[in-house]
Amino acid sequence: MGIREELESIGQGLREELRTVQDTQSLEQLKVRLLGKKGSLTALLRGMGQLAPEERPKMGQIINERREIMQKMLDEKMRELSEREKQMRLEREALDITEPRDLPEVGAVHPTQAVLREVLDCFTGLGFEVVEGPEVELDKYNFELLNLPKNHPARDAQDTFYVDDNIVMRTHTSPVQARIMLSRKPPIRVVCPGRVFRADEIDATHSPVFHQIEGLVIDENVTMGDLKGTLDAFAKRLYGADITTRFRPSFFPFTEPSAEVDLTCFNCRGKGCRMCKGTGFIEVLGCGMVNPKVLEMCGIDPERYSGFAFGIGLERITLLRYGITDMRLLYEGDLRFLRQFR
Repeated sequence: MGIREELESIGQGLREELRTVQDTQSLEQLKVRLLGKKGSLTALLRGMGQLAPEERPKMGQIINERREIMQKMLDEKMRELSEREKQMRLEREALDITEPRDLPEVGAVHPTQAVLREVLDCFTGLGFEVVEGPEVELDKYNFELLNLPKNHPARDAQDTFYVDDNIVMRTHTSPVQARIMLSRKPPIRVVCPGRVFRADEIDATHSPVFHQIEGLVIDENVTMGDLKGTLDAFAKRLYGADITTRFRPSFFPFTEPSAEVDLTCFNCRGKGCRMCKGTGFIEVLGCGMVNPKVLEMCGIDPERYSGFAFGIGLERITLLRYGITDMRLLYEGDLRFLRQFR
């Protein structure tokens, strides 16, 4: 069979297949069989080497003309099939927007996360930087650099989860402060939020996993008055202008002097109620001036610099903020409880 006859045969076969092809995928396969690298029309072009030199230009022109005609036929069929498939898809995927539907369940920010955002907004507004650190910590950062050497009796109060003799699950976020003091020069003004771990019982007010937000300021001439002014500003920002702070002497190995801080009861505004047990105040956090020994161990000159630190229990202020009586509600994921905060 000559090249002309083969062209006629290919053209006739294309017309017959175009009448039966039903979808764009089958049409693409037909196009490849005809015009692809191994297609029948491409094979004809490669076979032109067998023709006499004087016949090649004319025959090449004929094949190219037929190729353009076939390409137009394929393109027209592709437009037709594409439009048909589009219409079928629109009909299949059509939505009746008048049909009544149940509203989707809308989530909410978890109460602990909502209070955390408020607290961090308070302190970033006061010029603090938010920094985080590892939850699995070295004993050196969790205890030793915070004036809690090996066998120190105050370690017993921490109820620590030990991975081995030198690695612990951090019992507070103070290790982040130690890392900051070792890596930066004063002035330092940071808050360190995060999860902490203690081998504690599980009840309405205790959990082995909870959250703390600890703050640290190191600079020249920092005083206890600066600490009180900072915590006053925090309390008023979070609970209102009529809230006051009350400092009571306490002890922490990494601060000296140390204090527990009470705030005016946000439920009764100081009048006395069940929440504050009639005192008008609620204990919220611990704080104090950074122990000079801690500064020295972290490479900061205690003769030149001083500082203060504080630690806030996030769950505690969340419970107080929303009047929640059982801490376990914050962790159980009960949708009946969480829906209240939408």
